[in-house]
Amino acid sequence: MKIKIISLVLVMAALAGLANCAGSGSSFDDIVANRRSVRSYDKSKKISDEQIRILIATTQEAPSWANVQATRYYTVMSDDMLNKVLPSMLTNQEKASTAPVLIVTTYKRGLSGFFDGKATNELGDTWGAFDAGLSNAFLVLKAKEMGFDTLIMGLRDAEGLKKALDIPSDETVMSVVALGYGTQSPKRPERKPLYDILKIK
Repeated sequence: MKIKIISLVLVMAALAGLANCAGSGSSFDDIVANRRSVRSYDKSKKISDEQIRILIATTQEAPSWANVQATRYYTVMSDDMLNKVLPSMLTNQEKASTAPVLIVTTYKRGLSGFFDGKATNELGDTWGAFDAGLSNAFLVLKAKEMGFDTLIMGLRDAEGLKKALDIPSDETVMSVVALGYGTQSPKRPERKPLYDILKIK
């Protein structure tokens, strides 16, 4: 009888362990709380083409104006192309040079915020920037879930990037996202009190 009880306890413990393993993935709140802007990477740790495809496929789930999906991604991974793009990173060159991957994000003008070629309100192409921001939020959060770190960089030479990557003239360069395995663990920056940003009426 004692052996049966011990066996039952061991089986239950094993099942509990399996349940814990199955649910060990980070929750959305965990991912949001732990994602940081990382400014230094281990360039020796590479990221595969398939991982990039998974990452960018997730951005396609972001909402966009009339589902036009105007955001575009130019992913730079080879050493030759990274060296070609770095001069366009201006004061962000040092940070960008440590990342194994740089993702240039753009949006195609005249899509988000437009119907039949006409702007639907005063914001016009600003909706393209808005949609690109939504897509990039999905990108950095998915990257964190996959074990990567990111840094969104806005200081860049847009024309230099367009020339280096053959980006069409009807696209606006938004940002460059550094992607890789961070070598630092930044502290969480202080957030404003909720009452400063939220008004409920």
